[in-house]
Amino acid sequence: MKRSEINDLIKKSIEFFDEMNFKLPKWAYWKPEDWKGKYDLCSEIIDNMLGWDLTDFGSGNFHKRGLILFAIRNGNPAKDKKKYAEKIMIVEENQETPMHFHWSKMEDIINRGGGNLVIDLYKSDENEDFSDEDFEVKVDGVKHKLSPGGKVILEPGESICLEQGIYHRFYGEEGKGKALVGEVSAVNDDNVDNRFYEEVGRFPDIEEDEAPLHLLVSDYKKYI
Repeated sequence: MKRSEINDLIKKSIEFFDEMNFKLPKWAYWKPEDWKGKYDLCSEIIDNMLGWDLTDFGSGNFHKRGLILFAIRNGNPAKDKKKYAEKIMIVEENQETPMHFHWSKMEDIINRGGGNLVIDLYKSDENEDFSDEDFEVKVDGVKHKLSPGGKVILEPGESICLEQGIYHRFYGEEGKGKALVGEVSAVNDDNVDNRFYEEVGRFPDIEEDEAPLHLLVSDYKKYI
C-alpha cells in the first residue's frame, strides 16, 4: 500500500470517529516527530502495539479485503499485569476481514454504531479445518445454535462472544453504511495468535511516496 493511501484512510477514519462521537486518546493524533525521545514515557503503547493499525491482508484492494483499527489498550504478560485488550474498528460495506480464529484470545465483537456487521462462523476441528458440527455462540449473553457456516448479523448495540477456535470472518452489510465495531478481549498478540484459514499478509508492505501523517503500530520500530 502507498503511504499516501494510508494517510488518507486515517484522515477519513478520524472524521468517522468524530461523526460517531467516539473519542481517541490524545496521542492518537501525534505526528511522527512527537514520538521522539518518548520511549520511556510511552513504552506500554509501543511494546504492546497500541495505536493505528491498518492492513489489506495482502489483497492489494483495501476496500474489498482490509481493515483499519485502533488498539486502545492491551496487556503484555511478559511486562505488566494487564490481562485485557480493547480495539475500535471501522468496517465498510462488503469489506472483508478473512476467516480466522485465535488459539489463545477470547473476545467480544461489538457493533458500536453505524451500519450492520455480518459475521460468518464455523467451529474448527482437531486439524484446524472447518468442522461439520453444529455449535453455539452467545449474542449479548443469549445462546444461539448455528450450523457450519452460520451467519450472525449484529445491529448497533449488539455483540457476540467468540471463544478460542471459532472461525469467523466479518464485513459490513451492503446498503447499511460503515460500521463502528469494538473488540473487548483477553490480551491480544497479532504476531502469534491469528490462525487464518487462507494464508494472508497481516501487516502491509508500504511504498513511502510521502511522509506518514500518524505512525502505524508497524512503524514504531523504524521511527522511535
